[in-house]
Amino acid sequence: MAILPEPVQNLALALERLPGIGPKTAARLTFYLLRAPNEVAQQLAEALLALKSGTTLCENCFNITRAGQSLCDICSNPERDDGVICVVEEPLDALAIERTAAFRGHYHVLHGVLSPIEGIGPEDLKIRSLIERVKRGKVREVILATNPSLEGDATALYLRQQLLPLGVRVTRLARGLPMGGDLEYADQSTLLRALAGRQDMD
Repeated sequence: MAILPEPVQNLALALERLPGIGPKTAARLTFYLLRAPNEVAQQLAEALLALKSGTTLCENCFNITRAGQSLCDICSNPERDDGVICVVEEPLDALAIERTAAFRGHYHVLHGVLSPIEGIGPEDLKIRSLIERVKRGKVREVILATNPSLEGDATALYLRQQLLPLGVRVTRLARGLPMGGDLEYADQSTLLRALAGRQDMD
């Protein structure tokens, strides 16, 4: 059985470390890049290097921003409502909410969730800086937009306990039935939350 050259093996192993990419996908990507024109591999290499050297975290909300920029575009935008903070787990979650074009407040990115099993406690997340932001007195409402998972719910509960004594309104994203979904296919937990979060029909 022929052994692949070391550069090919090294790239395949590096790609395997990415989430959602198994050995077969890593091998396919590796051989695609091997056959592709040189400029494709060059562009990919330059983009990967720029990803690290050209980005940093916003000093206020910890979302991703350009290197050399202390505040992200949202935090530096005077038209955004600094009285409302939406707390999310990861930068991708903020991006998802931004796509709705319905939220005009600010964000706070935790960079994870509480997980005692994995040894992730409050000190490992951007929780202290959130508390400091609220203590400055401008914040009226904190929207907890962590994922509807065991860890996400535990993180939201912990944040609620920390924030309520500060006199700020603490809300949680509504959860329930998806648009276009059928009741018969909904799981029990989703139905229970849909019932609990029912609203008056205006």
